[in-house]
Amino acid sequence: MTTMEAKHTPRILAVVNQKGGVGKTTTTVNLATALAAVGKKVLVIDFDPQGNASTGLGIDGTNRKITSYDVVLNDTPIEQAAQKTAVPGLFIVPATIDLSGAEIEMVSLMRREYRLKQMIDKSSVAYEYVLIDCPPSLGLLTINALAAANAVLIPLQCEFYALEGLSHLVRTIEMVRTNLNPELSIQGIVLTMYDKRNKFTEQIENDVRGYFGDKVYSAVIPRNVRMSEAPSHGKPALIYDIRCAGAKAYIQLASELLKRERLLKKELSAA
Repeated sequence: MTTMEAKHTPRILAVVNQKGGVGKTTTTVNLATALAAVGKKVLVIDFDPQGNASTGLGIDGTNRKITSYDVVLNDTPIEQAAQKTAVPGLFIVPATIDLSGAEIEMVSLMRREYRLKQMIDKSSVAYEYVLIDCPPSLGLLTINALAAANAVLIPLQCEFYALEGLSHLVRTIEMVRTNLNPELSIQGIVLTMYDKRNKFTEQIENDVRGYFGDKVYSAVIPRNVRMSEAPSHGKPALIYDIRCAGAKAYIQLASELLKRERLLKKELSAA
């Protein structure tokens, strides 16, 4: 593969769960940080109008002049929208509340489900991983992310309604695979807000692992005070306090993810 070809083939992961408050943005920010820490060039696309991934990577509101809204609505190149973060090798396309109107504005556009994919495909920067932090819904923004992605990473909170929501999300992924993106797969499911003192948490874990098998990561993300403090300081937990249990869990998750990616690459090259 030539250098020019490599620039156009990042591994694109959509971090998705239509339920809010499940650790989706925390997972995006800290997984991206861990990947950058081992030398990968990583781009986070903040595709949630709340803009929490931008805040969590230290991009305050005054520094979000060019955003993911401009990328999908105004055809602004990703190279112009991407900003450096404090983490070497980690870049972000930030988001603002303007993105909340994008779904309505995209309705009348041709190939509206592919707006994000088209802009990622046009990018000439050699990112190795692109992580898309999706909004907590299954609307047109999330469909754009799924149409652009190679695979989906699902953060799943260990609570009663988790499995019900997960089945809905899996049906949406299947619909996108059938109609928009035949290459889309589930990269993995990560259990978040894990409390080993709670027997119900263990029951949810057993149910999810029993149904999805090795799609569920061994790494589980615990409830952790230091991790919840980190975004208010504009830092990933891995930078804020690398010794905390949450940071260690995300390092383990990144290691597992990279191992899966290597195995997938071997399988594809052998096929």
